[in-house]
Amino acid sequence: MIRRPQPPIPLTLAGLLLLLPLSTRAVVEPEHAAAPEAKSLVAEPASHAPDAHAPAAAHAAPAAEHPAAKSAVVEPARHAGAEVTEAAPPPKHLDEPAADRNSTAPTLPHGAAAATAEAAAATKHAEATAATKSHLNSEAASLLKLGASLTDRPDYDAAEIAFRQVLKSPLATPAETKSALLGLARMHRKQGALTKAVAIYERYVKDYPTDERVPDALLDLGRTLRSLGTYKLAITRFYNVINSTLKLPTAEGFDHYQLLAKTAQFEIAETHFQSGDYAEAGKFFSRLRLLDLAPADRARAHFKAAYAQRLNGDLEPAVATFRAFIAASPEDENVPEARYLLAVSLRELKHTQEAFQATLDLLHEEKSRVATDPKRWAYWQKRTGNQLANEFFESGDMLNAHAIYAGLAELSPEPGWRLPIVYQLALCYERLGIADRARSSYQSIVDGAGATPPADLAELSRMAAWRLENLAWHDKVTTQVSSFFETSTGKSTPPAASPASAAAATANHTTPAASVPTASTEVESLAKPAESTTPKPEAPPADNKAPAAAKTGAVAQTTSHP
Repeated sequence: MIRRPQPPIPLTLAGLLLLLPLSTRAVVEPEHAAAPEAKSLVAEPASHAPDAHAPAAAHAAPAAEHPAAKSAVVEPARHAGAEVTEAAPPPKHLDEPAADRNSTAPTLPHGAAAATAEAAAATKHAEATAATKSHLNSEAASLLKLGASLTDRPDYDAAEIAFRQVLKSPLATPAETKSALLGLARMHRKQGALTKAVAIYERYVKDYPTDERVPDALLDLGRTLRSLGTYKLAITRFYNVINSTLKLPTAEGFDHYQLLAKTAQFEIAETHFQSGDYAEAGKFFSRLRLLDLAPADRARAHFKAAYAQRLNGDLEPAVATFRAFIAASPEDENVPEARYLLAVSLRELKHTQEAFQATLDLLHEEKSRVATDPKRWAYWQKRTGNQLANEFFESGDMLNAHAIYAGLAELSPEPGWRLPIVYQLALCYERLGIADRARSSYQSIVDGAGATPPADLAELSRMAAWRLENLAWHDKVTTQVSSFFETSTGKSTPPAASPASAAAATANHTTPAASVPTASTEVESLAKPAESTTPKPEAPPADNKAPAAAKTGAVAQTTSHP
């Protein structure tokens, strides 16, 4: 029997086995074609049967999990004494059961791989753009902080440049743009460019009507308009603040919006006050006291209500309100001014003793309270005492005038303040007929000013020296008149004559008027207070919030001093 020989293993199969790893690697990693290929080994049969050759089993297991592996797992397959090992799995397009594919490496078609690469590139580009934008945003935030700092210095030109750079930035967020607009408006307002500030605030309110910072912008807009003198438009904007707080959501920032509404009502009352409508101002300030305000705000509304009543001519209600304010808020910063206005109002009502007592209360205020704001207290003490003492002196009430001048002399040991007050005390002593005290007071002024007095005390020293000479002349005239009565009548010397009687007795005196002052001149100088002898109190502190009307009304006559 002739045995038909088995055909040898075709070269095409061996070539296919050798090329399998290459094709698999090319499909899985098209971007790494230059990487070294995985080696697949074909083992020679260990022993050959003399009559049989078996092809490699088609169901051999895959040799590696990834085509980039450097070694392959060899799976033997025996057939008729022949053994073949494979180093790579068959391609996915071969008809094999799914269970025989043990490789976990995914294989993607060329189109999907290209899409993945493009997506990765787009992601990198987006990340780079986001990083650039984040850098620009941080730069915008820094410019906003810089602009606010420069505004407070103040360096307005540099602050404007910083804010405008944010406004010109194409990558600035809406929140940063809004902050730049508000910062620029605030800068112009502090600079005094009120028209520019109004234009920016108006633009902000128009462009962002639903923004949460609109009430704040409207409040600042109203204050700016009031500074420009457009009171009616300012009041309208303050009412807009109240309406806008009602429209915005109150879940967050309720306390802030409530505070804005109260502040707007206060600003409405203040605007009426500054416009001269004191009746309306008094009504609004009185209503504000009924609101749930902070103690400082309630005290200020109380003071303003009394002040508006006084300026409106309602002196009796004003006196009652001032007293209630002083009793309710003794530590408030406006108490010194309230005491001054109380004393002046009482004086205008002809309540002389009450006005005198109110002035002494202010001069003798507790030092603990004065120490809290010494400049403010000193200003109102000097102004009140100087004005009331001058009025008492001019009206002939020497006792009250002397008492107030004595209190004023204790306020400061500075010669520029104390010596003019001593001069006023000496005038009171003269009018009261206490010549010795008057003479010692004048002499203390001459001694205190020195031989070469400073410019501000030179005139005072000259006047005090003249008064001393005048007193000496007065004593000489009195002695001569007394001697005349003694020699002509033989009676005892009459008591020292008063200035009026001395003037009558010396009406025909032969002393030249150019060399010695006459008695009539003496009487006239005593009846009329000397001008510009009492020092004017210094200007009030910069933070004094009293309106201009308080300094130009009934208290303007403090510029004339006895």
